[in-house]
Amino acid sequence: MEFSEDIIVLIGLMGSGKSRVGFELSKLLKLPFVDSDKEIEKAAQMPIPDIFETLGEQEFRKGEKKVMLRLLSGEPKVLASGGGAFIQPEIRAAVKEHAVSIWLKASLETLVERTARNNNRPLLQGVDRSEKLQQLIDARYPIYAEADITVVTDNQSPRHMARIIIEHLQKWKEEHA
Repeated sequence: MEFSEDIIVLIGLMGSGKSRVGFELSKLLKLPFVDSDKEIEKAAQMPIPDIFETLGEQEFRKGEKKVMLRLLSGEPKVLASGGGAFIQPEIRAAVKEHAVSIWLKASLETLVERTARNNNRPLLQGVDRSEKLQQLIDARYPIYAEADITVVTDNQSPRHMARIIIEHLQKWKEEHA
């Protein structure tokens, strides 16, 4: 099964594994890997926490939308999106039009454990991590459920998740041929 013509977008909350799984998936599919957060940092010429601190979340979301729309109009790739990107209606519509979306779904326990490894999460600064992640789950999971494919990432290595995603992509392609 060939995926060389597709943009594959990974969506999900911070800590769900989008960057690590995306990297592994890109190697297996022999497609470029792009992390939208890194592209946003390049465009803004500053790290995401600094964007939030100096410009605010609203300006970050505007930049995120510009970057995501650009990436979705480009060449085939595996694209790890930011946790809030798919929540924006314009980005969600562009993903549905130009890409195959895969929701990396994780339990609250998994997200709390994984996000504790990295202090670079603006939405988790100065708040109860578990409480904030639960709020994000409640708000975002119903929207993430609109993805073409859903996979659960709890207790899975990035490499194994990439293989599972390829199986799901093959089934999805057959159903949408």
